[in-house]
Amino acid sequence: MSVIKHKDQRVGVFIDTQNLYHSARNLYHAKVNFGAIMKEAVGVRQLVRAIAYVIKTEGDDEKGFFEALGKVGIETKVKDLQIFWGGAKKADWDVGLAVDAMRLAPKLDAVVIVSGDGDFCPLVEYLKLNVGVQVEVIAFGKSASSSLRAVADDFIDLSNDPKKFLIMPRRGKKGDSEKN
Repeated sequence: MSVIKHKDQRVGVFIDTQNLYHSARNLYHAKVNFGAIMKEAVGVRQLVRAIAYVIKTEGDDEKGFFEALGKVGIETKVKDLQIFWGGAKKADWDVGLAVDAMRLAPKLDAVVIVSGDGDFCPLVEYLKLNVGVQVEVIAFGKSASSSLRAVADDFIDLSNDPKKFLIMPRRGKKGDSEKN
C-alpha cells in the first residue's frame, strides 16, 4: 500500500486501547508503548487530535496510565466497565470511536485507527468513500482482522518490530516475582 504522508497533512488518531492492550498481552506478554505508536502514527504530520478510548475498572489502578497517555499528547475518553448479572463483563468503545472519527474527519486529511478490530471496516469504508480522507490502520498484524487490513489505505503492522512498540516486563533476580 502506498499512501502520501507530508508535513501539511492534518491527522487524527483514534486508539482502541482495549484491543491493543489485549493483543500485546496475549501475543507478547507485554504492555503497549503508546508514545512510540503516536510517533509512528503522526510522523512529520500535524496532529489535530489523538483520543484513546479506555475502560475504567473497579479499582483506581488506571490513574497513572491515564496520566501517561496525557503526557504523550493523547486525550482519554473513559467509560466504566459494565458488569452484568451473573458476572459477565463488557468493555466496548467501538461506537464512540466511530462517531468521533466521523465527526472529526471533515477537519482531517488522514484518520489513523489504532485497532485490529474488524468491526471498524464499515467506518473505514465510510471515511474513505463519503468523507474522502485517507484511512490508516495500526495494529498487531498477528491479531488484526484481514478484512480491516484490506480496506485500509495503509496498514502498519506493529508485529514487524514489536520491541519498538512494546514495554517488556522487567525480569527480577532469581526468586523475585515478575512485576508488571
